[in-house]
Amino acid sequence: MTTSLELIPGRLTLDQLRRIRAGGVTLTLHADAWPAIRRGAAVVQAAAAGDDPVYGVNTGFGKLASKRIGKDELAALQRNLIRSHCVGVGAPLAPPVVRLMLATKAASLARGFSGVRESVVQSILDAFNAGLVPYVPAQGSVGASGDLAPLSHMTLALMGEGEMLVDGQRQPALAVLERAGLKPLVLEAKEGLALINGTQTSTALALEGLLRFETVYAAAVVSGALSLDAARGSDGPFDPRIHEVRGQPGQIETAAAYRALLAGSPIRQSHRDGDDRVQDPYCLRCQPQVMGACLDQSRYVRDVLLREANAVTDNPLVFAPADGPAAMISGGNFHAEPVALAADALACAIAEVGAIAERRIAMLIDTGVSRLPPFLTENAGLNSGFMIAHVTAAALASENKSLAHPASVDSLPTSANQEDHVSMATFGARRLGPMLDNTAHIVAIELLAAAQGIEFLRPLRSSAPLEDMHALLRERCPAMPSDHYLAPDIERAFALVNDDGPRGPAALLRARTELVVLD
Repeated sequence: MTTSLELIPGRLTLDQLRRIRAGGVTLTLHADAWPAIRRGAAVVQAAAAGDDPVYGVNTGFGKLASKRIGKDELAALQRNLIRSHCVGVGAPLAPPVVRLMLATKAASLARGFSGVRESVVQSILDAFNAGLVPYVPAQGSVGASGDLAPLSHMTLALMGEGEMLVDGQRQPALAVLERAGLKPLVLEAKEGLALINGTQTSTALALEGLLRFETVYAAAVVSGALSLDAARGSDGPFDPRIHEVRGQPGQIETAAAYRALLAGSPIRQSHRDGDDRVQDPYCLRCQPQVMGACLDQSRYVRDVLLREANAVTDNPLVFAPADGPAAMISGGNFHAEPVALAADALACAIAEVGAIAERRIAMLIDTGVSRLPPFLTENAGLNSGFMIAHVTAAALASENKSLAHPASVDSLPTSANQEDHVSMATFGARRLGPMLDNTAHIVAIELLAAAQGIEFLRPLRSSAPLEDMHALLRERCPAMPSDHYLAPDIERAFALVNDDGPRGPAALLRARTELVVLD
């Protein structure tokens, strides 16, 4: 069922961005936005009709800004800009990312500071509402003058000259537009530049990473609690007094979530007395500190990306107040450094969530620490159990260490040194997807290992929430009393980790604790 969502430029919410990413919505623009769009367009049209040089209106671009363009060539200038900048390579961006690109570009242009006509904004909304997905190669942007190449591919498709993705297949855009009853977008002065200057691709990729992280993070909190009980760890380190005296909000909230997940566990009650262990390893004991810091990091990223999704990031900008003089001012809002730094921060959090989960798997298979059978299997030697599943987790955690290297500290000058410092935000955001896949696989392996550990403690049971998690997993993945083909189980557990529906770990965390990850 499709629902309508009204965009108020500059006031998009995280919940709206979630809905846009998921699809199943149609977009309308708040009526108050149209007058500002018209005022900005009038300023550009007046500049195009005049004789003064105005960057992006009657000049070349970048290093060619000193080249004047005749009035009869202004429309061709914009078309050529889009065509020449469609140089992306690699796999296409996924439809959820493209939906975010379309919606945030329309919302940005609709604030009235870009000087485009109403028809440009409406064309983007019409394409979105028809379910069209421009074919946008993922690679080719350095996040400097905006995401020039990917946004050019998006725009070329709207012009009927590029390609669209239909059921995962590339098709000529013009034919797809015609089937949808839409006319190709025709550009006028400055409009091509307004469409491709901006950070909408890097922002969309980073938002995709952030929203996926929310689900994987929730699953990792649940898997960590399950591992703690499987290893008969102590719940003492989650005492609220410990966390209150430090004062870190994510740590305080995460510790409360662990307490709620572990409350009432008969396994915990069984070893309160007579257990000679003094302290658990850090991977168990320091979960609130590590996961809480990652939670705080993700909330910082949320704030940056929400501002960026609502921002005006093209150039030059048009200021056309209803009651004052108009101006066109060149600046650098297209530089994606805020997105780059946010993406780097999120990458570190993703890597850390996977790193501590990998350590818990290593702890569970080490009988000297967990006091469970070696490698979580009976008759070890004949059976290898989770020995090599842990190796996979270690490999993925190691990959994430390399991928977490900050993208923002790199810069390679482009455009004949006109764009001499770039953000690398687009790669920084794009690499979040593979990192999340790695971490989600690690958490999946941990769930399998922890569930196996719990079964070695039967007839004792864990807490009600953790037994629910155990049951959810066992619906998809059988127990492993002896070695069997484990890779399919890992993939099914991976799907469970990523499940944000009513029967996934994220829903369980929401139902059984008060922890809210992002909102």
